[in-house]
Amino acid sequence: NMADIKKLKSVGICTVKGIQMTTRKALCNIKGLSEAKVEKIKEAAGKMLNVGFQTAFEYSARRKQVFHVTTGSQEFDKLLGGGIESMAITEAFGEFRTGKTQLSHTLCVTAQLPGEDGYSGGKVIFIDTENTFRPDRLRDIADRFNVDHDAVLDNVLYARAYTSEHQMELLDFVAAKFHEEGGVFKLLVSHKPLIDFLLRQEGSLTSFILKHSEIIDSIMALFRVDFSGRGELAERQQKLAQMLSRLQKISEEYNVAVFVTNQMTADPGAGMTFQADPKKPIGGHILAHASTTRISLRKGRGEMRIAKIFDSFDGSVCDHSSPDMPENEATFAISGGGVTDAKE
Repeated sequence: NMADIKKLKSVGICTVKGIQMTTRKALCNIKGLSEAKVEKIKEAAGKMLNVGFQTAFEYSARRKQVFHVTTGSQEFDKLLGGGIESMAITEAFGEFRTGKTQLSHTLCVTAQLPGEDGYSGGKVIFIDTENTFRPDRLRDIADRFNVDHDAVLDNVLYARAYTSEHQMELLDFVAAKFHEEGGVFKLLVSHKPLIDFLLRQEGSLTSFILKHSEIIDSIMALFRVDFSGRGELAERQQKLAQMLSRLQKISEEYNVAVFVTNQMTADPGAGMTFQADPKKPIGGHILAHASTTRISLRKGRGEMRIAKIFDSFDGSVCDHSSPDMPENEATFAISGGGVTDAKE
């Protein structure tokens, strides 16, 4: 009935597929839904959707819906197999001033531009946890691509997240917005969001992207604030896992690109393995396994920056992380117009 539908929408469950992606336990935690009612909802959803297997051919047809948002640099795009991919979480990490925030702002503009393979462009959601979003930066980048300032700013939906709980509530709003304006949003950007809240003790993540462009800048910032000390580590990691799972489901359900940025932390065990750079991205294995693609950023000469595909499992940079990524390193530059190709 309509009352039950309203209850589901209040927590960001707006589609039959959303019900399928949510556990019975989570549904029972929604106020007003009993176990018996949840069983009926699950049964009805199962009749409407194919919950079993599909052929690889059928799945390949669905994968054709995947699009890529350009980074602003052809070399960087080539590294990523075309750009930031939809139906996936892309994480970029690096030390201070390696280009994470600049990339987040550039994506806010490029996600709105028509691209290859029929990509029409769309709106962006930017979740900010550390007050790093700058609308004037979007104006400069818009000038580079010859697009109207007001139109660009009007297509970016911005929210400031203050706690990890607030950030999760914002994701419920995001899901409802994506459902309400189906196919309009392309990217989700979160600058130093929920993960950083939870992992304040370890480091900070910076951004997310969804097809309805959503960016979460510094995903770890709030986690590290809200959960401090080893005594709260287990709860923090659990909350982080829940948020990442939510992001992945949103990206697949609504075909959006999720972009996450992260900071670095010292690796105490690096001296035992003779690593050249004894640092690692924040978030541990939970974030590593949740990210479809991980990008390591480092400084080059002047405004030059270097991006590499990072192997989540052994902590190394490699050239075989993905069959869609033919090269393992790309050089790009930070300019007044955002991320661009490096000049020789």
